[in-house]
Amino acid sequence: MRILFVGDVVGSLGRDLITEYLPKLKQKEKPQVTIVNGENAAGGRGITEKIYKKLLQDGADVVTLGNHTWDNREIFEFIDRAPKMVRPANFPEASTPGTGIVYVKVNAIELAVINLQGRTFMTPIDDPFAKIEELVAEARKRTPFIFVDFHAETTSEKQAIGWFLDGQVSAVVGTHTHVQTSDARILPQGTAYLTDVGMTGPYDGILGMQRDNVINKFMTALPHRFEVVEHGRGILSYCVIDINDKTGKATKITNGLINEDHPFRG
Repeated sequence: MRILFVGDVVGSLGRDLITEYLPKLKQKEKPQVTIVNGENAAGGRGITEKIYKKLLQDGADVVTLGNHTWDNREIFEFIDRAPKMVRPANFPEASTPGTGIVYVKVNAIELAVINLQGRTFMTPIDDPFAKIEELVAEARKRTPFIFVDFHAETTSEKQAIGWFLDGQVSAVVGTHTHVQTSDARILPQGTAYLTDVGMTGPYDGILGMQRDNVINKFMTALPHRFEVVEHGRGILSYCVIDINDKTGKATKITNGLINEDHPFRG
């Protein structure tokens, strides 16, 4: 099985990059499952039903989310009828709509896709370690093919989840920090790991935001409104993971970028 995972789509530039390059990338890499993180797709915060459907139309099989899941209130109107959308599973289960795990059929087998959110420097929701243990036990009753999008702030928490799940899941890939890391590897027990896949959106912003207000906040320590860069050069960040079709263990992970400095080559 081959999985293509595309990092956090930010604003209209990110959506345009998905429309332009995701079909080409799928033609080149030939994945069986394509996963896209869409939590910043609507103006940098949240997602709408129209955007969700467009991501599917452009080639996503599953859309994962993160800490901005609830920023666009329209999501409460459609998340429970969005079967290919998965939000962080460790939001309090009794009061949170949506689901933290979805299954994708790939020929005769299934891939479980789990979304999880860290707690360090983020909203202190339920324990991600306890929740992932519960979900992995549930998923492994159906399939050994399990992909985890861990949406977290710190590299240490992401690495901790990676090592905690080594041998239990096929892949753990981090999102949220919007800067692709260069540590793609296969852990000793067969789990593919990447601290952060990066973002898809403005190439010349700061994490996708207009630079001046971000710089001024650091210089003054005063509040500034962050706005998404809507025009200019773009970047698409992704990784490709190969999984053994019998064991569910990863055999290869490679990360990639598409931007002016790394042009797409079909």
